[in-house]
Amino acid sequence: MSSNPDPSPVNPLPPAVVALVLIIIGIEAVFSLGARGILGGPEAIGWRMNAVQSYAFSGDIFWWMWETGQWPAEHLIRFISYAFVHVAFTQALFVCVFVLAMGKMVGEVMGDVAMVLIFVLSGIGGALGYGVLVSSQYPLVGGFPAVYGLIGAFTYLLWRSLSLVGAQQSRAFSLIAFLMGIQLLFGLLFGGQKDWVADLCGFATGFGLSFFLAPGGWARMRDKIRHD
Repeated sequence: MSSNPDPSPVNPLPPAVVALVLIIIGIEAVFSLGARGILGGPEAIGWRMNAVQSYAFSGDIFWWMWETGQWPAEHLIRFISYAFVHVAFTQALFVCVFVLAMGKMVGEVMGDVAMVLIFVLSGIGGALGYGVLVSSQYPLVGGFPAVYGLIGAFTYLLWRSLSLVGAQQSRAFSLIAFLMGIQLLFGLLFGGQKDWVADLCGFATGFGLSFFLAPGGWARMRDKIRHD
């Protein structure tokens, strides 16, 4: 009598989550190894800074494009590329931790394509919010606005789940309230940039997209529009 092996206690990560983390870690590894002289020779020390200059999102460049009506690809790519360039290993590490956690939960419910769309479009939404709402000379770098988009999608899933069981839906926003509170507290204590605006815009983008990308979401929106 043959018996089936016990199922793994750990669910495998969605492939898109693994791919995103590998891309982020791979880029960070190149910068870190270059800075230590292990890779690329003496010029590799400046790879991170060069990447920030070439791929970070800049509010000044955004408004220059808006005012001149010129939208060159080398600057449009910044809306996406900034999320894959980090100023330090620790920043990249925290982004990867959130992608693994939030991306897994969102990807398992919505699917790989929807998860990647939320990550990318939330990054774009965060950059737009930063460019429009913040007057700063500092560029926007790092994947946190895109990660906050995944948190927004997770919040939507929790918000829907709570509504189905008749629980208080405002509880779904506990995580974003805690994270924003921590950011504002650190900003008051130690100073810092207003990149929390990009994070909040990324969250709003991810939450809003989930109305359409969650299973059955588009049908619910269509029915609501018809009834209204």
